[in-house]
Amino acid sequence: MFDFVSFIPRAIVQSIPLLYGSTGETLTEKSGNLNLGLPGVMYVGGICGVIGAFFYEQSANASGHFSAFLAVLIPLAACLAGSLLMGLLYCFLTVTLRANQNVTGLAMTTFGVGIGNFYGGSLIKLTGSDVPSIALSATSNCFRRHLAIADTSGWFGDIFLSYGFLAYLAILVALFVSYFLNHTRNGLNLRAVGENPATADAAGIDVIKYKYYATCIGCMIAGLGGLYYVMDYANGVWSNDAFGDRGWLAIALVIFTIWRPNIGVLASFLFGGLYILYLYIPTGMELASKELYKMLPYVVTIIVLVISSTKNRKENQGPAALGLPYFREER
Repeated sequence: MFDFVSFIPRAIVQSIPLLYGSTGETLTEKSGNLNLGLPGVMYVGGICGVIGAFFYEQSANASGHFSAFLAVLIPLAACLAGSLLMGLLYCFLTVTLRANQNVTGLAMTTFGVGIGNFYGGSLIKLTGSDVPSIALSATSNCFRRHLAIADTSGWFGDIFLSYGFLAYLAILVALFVSYFLNHTRNGLNLRAVGENPATADAAGIDVIKYKYYATCIGCMIAGLGGLYYVMDYANGVWSNDAFGDRGWLAIALVIFTIWRPNIGVLASFLFGGLYILYLYIPTGMELASKELYKMLPYVVTIIVLVISSTKNRKENQGPAALGLPYFREER
């Protein structure tokens, strides 16, 4: 029989980086900025958190005093700072200098992965490790700590209570962003900027400010996905090029959810399940079948893109000015 009690928690853990990434990208795209540098942003967020955790663990070992609060706070702050810098760089190039958003995003993905691999490799050399990875188990234990009641609540605890705080934070952030976009004045202004920046500008809305804020905050949210991957999913182990294609899947999720972060909660769980489904389907020694099951997330993505492109309803489309530079002089 299919082991749902084991499958669901693993699917949720797999989905959290996707949820952070898609939520941050949705907020960014609502401003009209198409940030294809999301994989690089998540990578930088992860490596900045690792750098903060590494040096804190080194100092804690030297002093003999380890604080769980600082072990969480320092990597979290470092992750947000690194992701913010990536957001500012993207905005400076695309909003201030009006560079092509597609080219800039792809360049930032390459840049972010390169930065992560460079500093990750440097830290590995500092540790003198025999394997190409860094293990930050003490910090990881702080991030992965869950309610004690989860261990005594049977299947309910395994499915609903067995996660670190970043998993629950991802859901709360997605729901808050959804509420912000649909039920607040600033959220409506942001959506107006993404739909028609010239009209929004004529109405007195500061287009540049909204683009900067939405993109930078979106990058900070996405960066938390990178931090979660390292500190929770990977048990505090950093290895270069270990993120895989999660950043690209997060971008695809934005279209899959029709730019609605609240739907992104369930959609990310679905993709997380599809990502590991091959581990739970008995295929015996048929490796070819297992490889086909690994393709499920991408096949589903293609099907959704095809279906969404055939439906021209307004509510199923992205912001009208998505990916287009805004020239105020042409208003």
